[in-house]
Amino acid sequence: MSHRIDVEWLGPYGWPKLEGDLPSIPKVPGVYLLTIEYQNGYLIYAAGITRRPMPKRFREHTREYMNGIYNVLDIMAMKAGFRKEVWHGFWMMKKRPRKKQVDYNNRQLQIQEAVRKQLTGFRIFAADIGTKPRILERLEAAIMENLYKQPMPLCDIPDRGMMLAPRRKSEIPIIVKNECSVLLHGLPACLEI
Repeated sequence: MSHRIDVEWLGPYGWPKLEGDLPSIPKVPGVYLLTIEYQNGYLIYAAGITRRPMPKRFREHTREYMNGIYNVLDIMAMKAGFRKEVWHGFWMMKKRPRKKQVDYNNRQLQIQEAVRKQLTGFRIFAADIGTKPRILERLEAAIMENLYKQPMPLCDIPDRGMMLAPRRKSEIPIIVKNECSVLLHGLPACLEI
């Protein structure tokens, strides 16, 4: 027995304070996709979740990007379907190695300029599916795990090593029907979470 959830992906939205001509992300909780424009659609870089309003979560993301926590990619390479790291972030490190911290300090302005380009180039899609932690976690995990299984370049762009919480064997499967007015490369019409 399985349940079904219809998920409508709205967007594209711009990164807060860097929207340009794009609308601002909605002040809702839910799941979001960080994407870039690619071949008449959008290539997914990452899925994320929040039980708070998205703008608040994105302020945290901005701070973490600017402080070197996250990986930073060359946005023009991403748009061409290639993963080219400008900076490999501190995010998976329990303690920042001194040598890496010195490298970040020496390259901080260059890294932060690449961050601004990446965040400005991101196109965000959002789905308001409530705040139930396990639903959010399962959908995020299913999207990322699905991307990792896609052909190149869809599998190459996303970061690996995210803390994901996929469906447990004891949980009833849920079928997610994804709907979007534009093509989101690598996001299937139906996904089991």
